[in-house]
Amino acid sequence: MSIREPLLYATECTELSTTPEDWESTSPELLETMLVQMQCVRTFEEVVLQLAGEGLVHGPAHSSIGQEGAAVGSVLALRATDAVNGTHRGHHQFLAKGLAFLSPGGMRLSDTPGGEPDDMSEFLRRTLAEVLGLREGFSGGRGGSMHLQHMRIGGLGTNAIVGGGVPLAAGNAWAQRQDAVLASNGKSGSAEGEPLDSDVTVTYFGDGASNIGSTLETLNLAAGWDLPLCFFIENNRYAVSTRVEEVTAEPRLAARGPGFGIRSWRVDGMDPLAVYLATAEAVEHMRSGQGPSVVEADTYRYFHQNGPFPGSAFGYRTKEEEKAWRGRDPIERVLAALIERNLATREDFEAFKTRLRTVIDTIAAVFLEPDPDGKPGSRRIRDAAWPDTATVDNGILGEPFYAGELRDPADDTGETTNRRFVDVVADVLDARMAANKGIVILGEDVHRLKGGTNGATRGLKDKYPSRVLGTPIAENAFTGLAGGLAQTGRYRPVVEYMYSDFLMVAADQAFNQIAKARHMFGDQVSMPVVLRSKVAMGAGYGSQHSMDPAGIFACYPGWRIVAPSCAADYVGLMNTALDLHDPVLVLEHVDLYGRTEAVPADGVDYRLEVGRAAVRREGSGVTVLAYLNMVELALQAADARPGLDAEVIDLRWLDRTSIDWATIESSVRKTGAVLIIEQGARGTSYGGWLADEIQRRLFDYLDQPIQRVTGHLSSPTISKVLEAAANANLDDVIAGFDEVAAGRGDLAGTARN
Repeated sequence: MSIREPLLYATECTELSTTPEDWESTSPELLETMLVQMQCVRTFEEVVLQLAGEGLVHGPAHSSIGQEGAAVGSVLALRATDAVNGTHRGHHQFLAKGLAFLSPGGMRLSDTPGGEPDDMSEFLRRTLAEVLGLREGFSGGRGGSMHLQHMRIGGLGTNAIVGGGVPLAAGNAWAQRQDAVLASNGKSGSAEGEPLDSDVTVTYFGDGASNIGSTLETLNLAAGWDLPLCFFIENNRYAVSTRVEEVTAEPRLAARGPGFGIRSWRVDGMDPLAVYLATAEAVEHMRSGQGPSVVEADTYRYFHQNGPFPGSAFGYRTKEEEKAWRGRDPIERVLAALIERNLATREDFEAFKTRLRTVIDTIAAVFLEPDPDGKPGSRRIRDAAWPDTATVDNGILGEPFYAGELRDPADDTGETTNRRFVDVVADVLDARMAANKGIVILGEDVHRLKGGTNGATRGLKDKYPSRVLGTPIAENAFTGLAGGLAQTGRYRPVVEYMYSDFLMVAADQAFNQIAKARHMFGDQVSMPVVLRSKVAMGAGYGSQHSMDPAGIFACYPGWRIVAPSCAADYVGLMNTALDLHDPVLVLEHVDLYGRTEAVPADGVDYRLEVGRAAVRREGSGVTVLAYLNMVELALQAADARPGLDAEVIDLRWLDRTSIDWATIESSVRKTGAVLIIEQGARGTSYGGWLADEIQRRLFDYLDQPIQRVTGHLSSPTISKVLEAAANANLDDVIAGFDEVAAGRGDLAGTARN
């Protein structure tokens, strides 16, 4: 008969509840601060809902009224240098962090927060301005209600993608742990018997995000790496209108933690003291280097997902349920405790509420004026409060920056040495890691197999053991972690993807987070992330390992894209990528890895200028544009059709901002014809948008339609012959040359006069 033994988790999940003794022993200052800060959050939210009702909030107004206890109770357990991020419903967390940061001695009912021109009034004014999408907001109005960021207070940014901010918080937590390790002379904390004193990060999300892949991936990664990251679940029981019990068999969401080996707590989120005590225990656990924590606060939003109406108005909640939860209001609970201990009176509290509402109404009035075209008493935003529309595209990318010598190996006449392309990748990464302790490499297997699956990180783990991180197979999590790491301003992550197709697994972090962060948050932070991605067409790995992602990335503002065709260029392009304060996608083709090529003999410390292409072959018959391995095929085709007199341009930089239009225009003015050559599938073609842009810019100089060489419609498959048929090859490139010649009526491909 089978033997069965119950499996025990390596850690525990605790439900923490307060007792009368807890309330009696809690300091009056803490209870009064809780009450004041919760009411500040609620009054602010009430003003926002009123403004939304007047049509003055453009877009959603996700109220957190009812959930103040979870935000304030948890934030008061933090210190000023700790950090938080949150979700689309994040006003309360952002405000709580700011209020605590700006009032380290606590807050009193006798105070009038924001009543004078000080840091507090500026904080409240700029927060409201951001919610309204105005110039004075922290992000200049670009973030609005759902994207609140203020790095000074430790507000890393709220996020409109469900679960999207969780991996970013892990990046901040990794930086905090690394800083603590370095401060303790490299001691790892518990292993040495000496605890760390790390800052911590709290990432807030709801019951809906607890089921999403980015959250689950990050739970695993944070546990594996002992990150000081608190996963704070505000379980308000509804994802819009869907109850948590409808979508998961275990509605006690804190129970997820032990499955990942994470110490977890569950509390009544309507009890701010219970939240405070549980978070304080979680913070102590994390600061000492024992890894992440989960805190679930069982709470309730009084209003619908968006706007000033209760959920019962939409039929998914009952009025009886709403009344029951309102009867457990967190503000009333703390006020009752203060009154019972003769520490405050209701009259004190009501007077404070009145003063506070007057202050926030006055702040709002700064941005408003009577609407002469509206109903009597209606208001509108003052024209002067709006952002300048001329700045609409500002801050998508930063200005180019170079930390070393600019030099183009195409113009170099110095001595050279021969190196394999893939070894040059490792050479330049080694040199930069030695010079910059903020560079961190992460990806699957980069720490093993003598440099990962391709050897591109050979020797780096031995030299920089704490900065070469072999990740779990969780592209969304470790890409987001890299974004959070970059956002600190102290680290420059380099992420390796085994295959470019895997970038699509991390599409949310690549496109919604990393690409948009700088612009969306009003240029408050830079995002120096470098993604290294292998293009493996022709390697026999099939449809899901063979894509060229250039065409997809070129569609998203916020990314720079480099595509080196030779080892010497790789050095300069990677060095520049690591200098820039922007996210950069570095494409590497598998066909190039094994090539032995000449590179400058005097080292790998030069940079290639942003936006500079290379003319590999001069001519006057047709402008040929290519990148990666297709540059070599373009040159071979030009030799095979000498009569066409092709000018072959190696693009190097592929994104809209960085592409070398000056070189392209100069060539097209001379040739009157364009042939774009790429290897990948037609549906995700890079050349499609490039052809459109060339026609728009240079139509008057074209004597015939722009010609393109691409792969076929299909993704490459495993069959050797079908893969070869799917990808563009030399025969296809030569056929493209012949199309240009036919377009000129010159089937023999004679030179253009």
